[in-house]
Amino acid sequence: MCGLTGILIGKTYGKDELKQVKELFTRTLLAHEERGREATGVIAFRPDGTFFMHKQPLPAGEFIKTNGYRDFLKRWDKNICTLLGHTRKPTKGSRWNPDNNHPVMAGEIVGIHNGTIDNDDSLFEKENLERKAEVDSEVIFSLLKNIPFDIYSHQSAFSTEIQACTRKLTGSFTTISVNRKDPRKLLLLKYNQPLSYHYSKNLDTLFFTSRYIFLRKAFGRSVVTEALPGRTAYIFDLFTNSVPRGQPISQFPISSADDEFKGSWRKN
Repeated sequence: MCGLTGILIGKTYGKDELKQVKELFTRTLLAHEERGREATGVIAFRPDGTFFMHKQPLPAGEFIKTNGYRDFLKRWDKNICTLLGHTRKPTKGSRWNPDNNHPVMAGEIVGIHNGTIDNDDSLFEKENLERKAEVDSEVIFSLLKNIPFDIYSHQSAFSTEIQACTRKLTGSFTTISVNRKDPRKLLLLKYNQPLSYHYSKNLDTLFFTSRYIFLRKAFGRSVVTEALPGRTAYIFDLFTNSVPRGQPISQFPISSADDEFKGSWRKN
């Protein structure tokens, strides 16, 4: 069990708005501490794909007091478009190796994961994937990095590639990831772990969290039930007019190798 948080920004903040969202980001890290106390990590992206990141093998309550996190907040200016945060309860891989802690990087893909992948070792070998760490989560983003970027805007081809990736996985997963070539988009793979979201019209910002109750406390009665259905992939982008503001620009079903096995077992 880990805690996921993401923020997708659709406007240039004023000074007070920037301060407000920084406080919300810090509060959501603290709210997720109970979901994972072994490590905490954050990353912020600019539209050109440049980023800065801070990870420590500390619970969120200690992490936010570090000089590294204070520096992270200072560097977060009006040009930042996307942020990810993670609190880790390890399933595999020592927290003392920074590469095992989230956000996890695989080529141009940067992501955070809640769950446990059971067949990561065999997938790394079978798919001939480069491995930098021991954490099982890395295999998800290593599979995603092999999807050609030029098909991201072609919904049918992209959904086929994503579905092919998730069908290779066994275990449990919900992820939020960014492709550094277009960091103003978020890809969510919600299979069977919790994730909720809220769009703040005033801030023109999307907030994602593993804890629905945080959204309720932070935004009050404007939050009703905004849990995302499972076994679905979502793409969010606040720089398009193709869908109502705050809604995913694309969503499609996903499955896993577990589903394939169960289906085969039922037939037999």
